[in-house]
Amino acid sequence: MKASAFVYPWDVNGDPEAGTRIAELGVQQATLASAYHSTRALTPRHPRHRIVTAEHAAVLYPPDARWEGRELRPYPAGDWAPGDAYGEAAAALADAGLEVHTWVVLAHNSRLGAEHPDTSVVNAYGDRYPWAPCVAQPATRGYLVDLAAEAAVRPGAQGTELESLGWYGLTHLHAHDKTAGIGLGDAGQYLMALCFCPTCRQGYGEQGVDAEELASAVRTALEPVWRGAPSDGGWAGVGKLLGEANATATRAWRDDRARTLQETAVAAVRAAAPEGFQVLLHADPESYHCGANAGVDPAHILTVADGVVVPCTGGAGLLTPFAEQGRDGAVLAANFTVVSGMGGRPGALAADAERARSLGATELRLYHAGLASEGDLTEVRSALAGR
Repeated sequence: MKASAFVYPWDVNGDPEAGTRIAELGVQQATLASAYHSTRALTPRHPRHRIVTAEHAAVLYPPDARWEGRELRPYPAGDWAPGDAYGEAAAALADAGLEVHTWVVLAHNSRLGAEHPDTSVVNAYGDRYPWAPCVAQPATRGYLVDLAAEAAVRPGAQGTELESLGWYGLTHLHAHDKTAGIGLGDAGQYLMALCFCPTCRQGYGEQGVDAEELASAVRTALEPVWRGAPSDGGWAGVGKLLGEANATATRAWRDDRARTLQETAVAAVRAAAPEGFQVLLHADPESYHCGANAGVDPAHILTVADGVVVPCTGGAGLLTPFAEQGRDGAVLAANFTVVSGMGGRPGALAADAERARSLGATELRLYHAGLASEGDLTEVRSALAGR
């Protein structure tokens, strides 16, 4: 199976050995960030630094004239990725013999929410999620579609992977996060992800649900959860908490908004890209799920994109709903964390990859070549050499 390693421009730029080191892992591709959220990252092998702090979500290249005069526009990076940091890193990776694909983070942007709070998801209690742009709002959708097209189709890139192309919810790796005191479970997370901005309130009305009554129902349903009652059970648990009619109406609205955004964004990327450009989505096969791996309908998304990148560190079972579609030529990339300090199992990569292959995986993704220790990378090299 073809394998690709995720990498940031700051892992490569200023380190003349980086491209060769990544290629020698045994991967054929580098998936290089071109638009990314705020983060604090280790660079354990870089000759000049050990910690990079990306202070806000930014594009890692100079944005073009399409953004002039627009209120919602991407932010340039600071000194963590100055100038055309993406282009510089992409050239070095290509010189090392690697195929380069872009890695584009979309509906995950805390600075956008801080500076334009009306763009954010608003929960049933009136709390805003500044990291989570509401993907139902027309202006936000237009911004995300144009960002996808620009950040995906960088010079020399042969494909892209679009992350967070859908709803984001409560779960978020926030600075000094202190939200784990209550086990919300799958159903509780969904209720806390429901948006009540003006656009979504109107959308619920179009589904025959009064938004104020719905918000009250959400708060009532969650009251026992705050006292420790379980809220698991997947989608059935949502119906149990919220009532089947309300649950169905909210999902219909949210599924439509995510689905049509995905269609529009992929079409925009294809219109901007050369022939043969590959478009993949980071995806979860349950459409009501939120986060970096956007919830999708497997049957639908494989008619829109060339394939999906599926989280498999906790097990490769999420591949099955995509593989069951039997779509010839679809890329089903199994994504494994190979950083042991972040819960990865690089020593088990060979066995995990074989399991993923048996469940339909056609490619591997390795998170993350820049963050991993030398011991982790040794395990990766060994696993890929034995394929």
